[in-house]
Amino acid sequence: MAEQEKNRISVEIFGHTYKMVGTESTGHMRLVASIVDDKMREISVLNPSLDSGKLAVLTAVNTVNEMLKLKVEVEKLEDELRKLKD
Repeated sequence: MAEQEKNRISVEIFGHTYKMVGTESTGHMRLVASIVDDKMREISVLNPSLDSGKLAVLTAVNTVNEMLKLKVEVEKLEDELRKLKD
């Protein structure tokens, strides 16, 4: 099995530059970085006393929470679709 080519880019998240490496398109990686940056800035406005480490963890927790809610919603929709096919 051939290994997928990896893309490498530099992105800025919350004022810091990071190098990203992945098999996704550079556009996708930039979008991910942009969303993380936006979420960190959003949380920072509401919690200005948080240092960047705590802010990053809170951003991760909020993002995983959103992901799990979406996963449950997808599962419900898949169940509904299966019922409609029966």
